Amino acid sequence: MIRKAPAMTVRQNLGELLNEVQYRGDSVVITKGGKPVAAIVDIALYERIRRMREDFDGMLDALAEAGKKLPESEVESLVAEGVAESRRKVRVARAGRKAKPRKR
Repeated sequence: MIRKAPAMTVRQNLGELLNEVQYRGDSVVITKGGKPVAAIVDIALYERIRRMREDFDGMLDALAEAGKKLPESEVESLVAEGVAESRRKVRVARAGRKAKPRKR
């Protein structure tokens, strides 16, 4: 479950919120002035997000380097390949999540 909580509430109830995230698999969106500013998520989700960001950054670097040497049509082809690979990884990750029951 995704729950919203003002920053003051998070400060006052951090231990309880951490237990909800760790043991129930919940996420907490922290708001300030009613606007979302941060989130508390379980470590497994954080690690997946971090790996996806690293993969994305690596693809951007590779594409930038390739773009210096290749004609535009080949660059477009590489971009399409990168997008397809990224989508494949997301599908595999989603399929893996559906196959595993969440710990609560």
